[in-house]
Amino acid sequence: MDQPELPRPDLALVPRPSSMSHRPGRFRLDDTTRLRLTPGTEAAADLLRTYLVPATGLRLEHAEDGAFVLALNPALTGLGEEGYGLTVSPQGVLLRAADPTGLLRGVQTIRQLLPYDVLSTPSDGVELPGVEITDVPAHPWRGMLLDVARHFQPVSYLRRYVDLLALHKLNVLHLHLTDDQGWRMPVAAYPRLTEIGGRRSQSMVGPAGSTRFDGRPHGGAYTRAELTELIAYAAARGVTVVPEIGAPGHVRSALAAYPELGNRPERQLDVWTHWGVCTNLLGVGDHVLDFFRTVLDEVMDLFPSPYIHIGGDEVPTEEWEASPAAIDRAAREGLSGPRELHGWFMAEMADHVVQAGRRPVAWAEDDTTLPLTCTVMSWRTPQHAWAAARRGHDIIHADHRSTYFDYARDLGPLEPPAQPGHALDLRTVYGVDLLPPAEEPQLAKKVLGTQGQLWTEFVRTPEHIEYLTYPRLCALAERAWAPTDDWPHFRTRLDGHRARLTALGVPHDVLPDPTAHAPS
Repeated sequence: MDQPELPRPDLALVPRPSSMSHRPGRFRLDDTTRLRLTPGTEAAADLLRTYLVPATGLRLEHAEDGAFVLALNPALTGLGEEGYGLTVSPQGVLLRAADPTGLLRGVQTIRQLLPYDVLSTPSDGVELPGVEITDVPAHPWRGMLLDVARHFQPVSYLRRYVDLLALHKLNVLHLHLTDDQGWRMPVAAYPRLTEIGGRRSQSMVGPAGSTRFDGRPHGGAYTRAELTELIAYAAARGVTVVPEIGAPGHVRSALAAYPELGNRPERQLDVWTHWGVCTNLLGVGDHVLDFFRTVLDEVMDLFPSPYIHIGGDEVPTEEWEASPAAIDRAAREGLSGPRELHGWFMAEMADHVVQAGRRPVAWAEDDTTLPLTCTVMSWRTPQHAWAAARRGHDIIHADHRSTYFDYARDLGPLEPPAQPGHALDLRTVYGVDLLPPAEEPQLAKKVLGTQGQLWTEFVRTPEHIEYLTYPRLCALAERAWAPTDDWPHFRTRLDGHRARLTALGVPHDVLPDPTAHAPS
């Protein structure tokens, strides 16, 4: 049976360019093609070669009369930091931007303009369709969280994940490095965080509350060298790696390594083998604050990101309410009771990040007011986001009902394990709403953007990660980059883009093996 004809690559760009028109003819890349570079375009040229040389076998050397031009012009102020212009005609290609980051975004568009088959099978010559594109993102934060604490993934896979984010013009990889079930961030001052906290004896099978476990040890941690290489790899593609070190909850792995950090320092805990919300919290003594300040210092020394995520979600306060030391601390700080220690702790950590010249990011919760220095990531409900914006916070939309990719793609019987009772289809992701209430349009300036979340309690392998991420992240990337709400147009382009994903080996339509295990 004949295969259906796919849309031309230029009709299947994701996300949708701000403005695009078609030009007659095509530009052929062959062994005579040379790049002409203006000062400041070398990084974009290197990235272009990274994609085009393996696909075409061409060397794409520099020449003063080259027909493939990369131009940096700060006078193009309307393009901002990430915008670009692209002209393709039979005579040549011109990629231009006001900032080097804009050129990196344009390189990804050129990558998408390649014929689908070239992405998987090298060709000795390819053609780019004639187009005229001007493209500027709607939001500066377009991200994806990957949880490597519940199930560890090697840096070799994280590089691939970054490359796929860059293809969709996403610019943030939010790396969730620590949780109750594992600590992946190397901290030279406290080596037991990874030596002990980086490994658990087994993992729960099924949802929180299950009585079944797999009996398989699971562990892993990154080295500073590995993370340094990942950060550089991502930066070359215009992606910032934002680290998250969660506290004062989600810290069971740290307590297993250093019991003196807890509310009952005489108790030896293990790295948690369960899913769900763990009730163990950090203690609130000065030694605990100093410990986590030191951790954050090492994180900020390694990660150049202007944003540092300090966690703050799901903090049950029962341990504090039963702790004489916590009750005394609350009284000394002038708080009404131990429950308010949550906000106090977040303020202490946020202040430390600010003093280092960075911007703290924290999860929004019902009963905790965060310091105004925090960028607020709202996951429970958009109402939390708008409440934070009214108080003066910058906000990032991460509503679980439209951005949690650990939710099943549907509730059919063939879907792999996922958060029980939840499903998130492609249309719902595309419907993510970043606009403020109609009566408060001034809040729009507080919206940095949005990001997807992939928590990995039930997600063990790269294949499973990509099955859950794509094509749903395509929809989120579209809405983060382009404010236009045009579902039929997106679906038409996605048909061609799926072929692009297939050529890149993304198993977006292949069910993962439920028996496969994560690297350990």
